[in-house]
Amino acid sequence: MARSKSSSAWLQEHFKDQYVLKSQQEGYRSRAAYKLLQIQEKDKIIKPGMNVVDLGAAPGGWSQVARQFVGAKGKVVALDILPMEQLAQVEFVLGDFQEEVVLNELLAMVNNEPIDLVISDMAPNITGVKAVDQPKSIYLLELAIDLADQVLKPGGTLLMKIFQGEGFQPLLAELRQRYQKVITRKPDASRTRSAEVYLLAKGFKA
Repeated sequence: MARSKSSSAWLQEHFKDQYVLKSQQEGYRSRAAYKLLQIQEKDKIIKPGMNVVDLGAAPGGWSQVARQFVGAKGKVVALDILPMEQLAQVEFVLGDFQEEVVLNELLAMVNNEPIDLVISDMAPNITGVKAVDQPKSIYLLELAIDLADQVLKPGGTLLMKIFQGEGFQPLLAELRQRYQKVITRKPDASRTRSAEVYLLAKGFKA
């Protein structure tokens, strides 16, 4: 099947993208790694010895960054409904964390200890129809918030991607009830035209 003009243009732009090229040179699995690196540089959310859960982890760019900063005494557990190629010192759970058996497997991997940080770069499969895509995105965020409610230790942190649009403000208000401080971040690695931003929620009120 021939590619459409729009998909061909996207592919050309993608392969010329400075962060795609940089990720290939520096050994990161995706350009998304630089979004987390830039947030880390600004906010220092990942510290040595932390327990970190990475939601929607495949192909593993964020897990690589988290592993880099938690050090030998820290732990990174990655989770996705899609398979992910093994990463050194990153434990992976394949499945949907809404299922009790999957959630229990995740908890077992961190020895049922409280989590310091939940990171989520999850996004739905995009159809291009905003009225369909935005509710799907908000639903995933609600799931991430619910998981963080269950696993985060008091004072813990949640970082997650959100697309600005319908549902953004109510979700922001919901986070502000649960966390002491909520900040919006738009790292340079996030494409300017994209509606994505990252919500950084600090100080979980367990």
